[in-house]
Amino acid sequence: MPTEPCAILFPGQGAQFVGMGKDLAEAFPAAAEVFRRANEVVGFDLAALCFEGPEEALTSTANSQPAIYTVSFAVLEALKAENRLAAWDVKAAAGLSLGELTALAFAGAMTFEEGLRLVRERGRCMQAAAEANPGGMAAVIGLDEAAVTAVCEEAASAGVVAPANINSPEQIVVSGAVEAVEAASRLALERGARSVVPLRVSAAFHSPLMRPARERFAEALDGVTFGRPAVPVISNVTAEPHGDGAAIRAALLDQIDHPVRWWPSMQRFLDDGVREFREVGPGRVLAGMLKRIDRTATCTSIGTRAAVCG
Repeated sequence: MPTEPCAILFPGQGAQFVGMGKDLAEAFPAAAEVFRRANEVVGFDLAALCFEGPEEALTSTANSQPAIYTVSFAVLEALKAENRLAAWDVKAAAGLSLGELTALAFAGAMTFEEGLRLVRERGRCMQAAAEANPGGMAAVIGLDEAAVTAVCEEAASAGVVAPANINSPEQIVVSGAVEAVEAASRLALERGARSVVPLRVSAAFHSPLMRPARERFAEALDGVTFGRPAVPVISNVTAEPHGDGAAIRAALLDQIDHPVRWWPSMQRFLDDGVREFREVGPGRVLAGMLKRIDRTATCTSIGTRAAVCG
């Protein structure tokens, strides 16, 4: 029986948890091999960090990004072992922030090892920028993108602040200097936001404060030759499919200090007739976000042995 067309989604930072991937490595030799290869690339026991923690080390940006990338690939290998991946009618892929690199490697634009090296360096660059320019983020709920943009412009007198994640029509994360994020949060409530939720981060991801990370990451990207993806991969920045290698490089650089347009990316899939989604990797964040975009779409989260075999 033919399957419904689907899109594969890969999670970003924040999806990590101690113990992720351990059951997969124990049950599937191919998944265990992913962790072995990852350990060789990063030069330390990434598998042990995923399986055993400690949580503080796993949560570090420099570690969580390669860890999530690796676990997502371990899930893919487990799905192949169960003959499930080949049965899916995969029309396209996307990933949230670092998950975009996972999607590109999945689609063959680069190898697993190339992608892991990039993700590892990306995490290091972003952590260094966060330490040099501490910041904050907050989720504004109940205002549209135009209203949040206006709030950020008004709060700019307190420092850098800008929309960073367009998660749904009415959930937009702002990012920037701590005082500016606080000012934007107060203004958002005055403008009618239902709530503003400060995020537990000490960095201003996907904002102009990440420009030093962008500059450093450009050097890492220079060492990779990207191929054209075998299936369309939607860019976080444009919400359009990636093009050739030069376009991929430019988009990955822009993503560092520009908003992640997740809602428009998901809407692109929905407009193209895709109603089935598979979240491949740790956690269930993307499934929850999709429900806020379109409750009629279905997203199955697959990140454990039980989910792979289910």
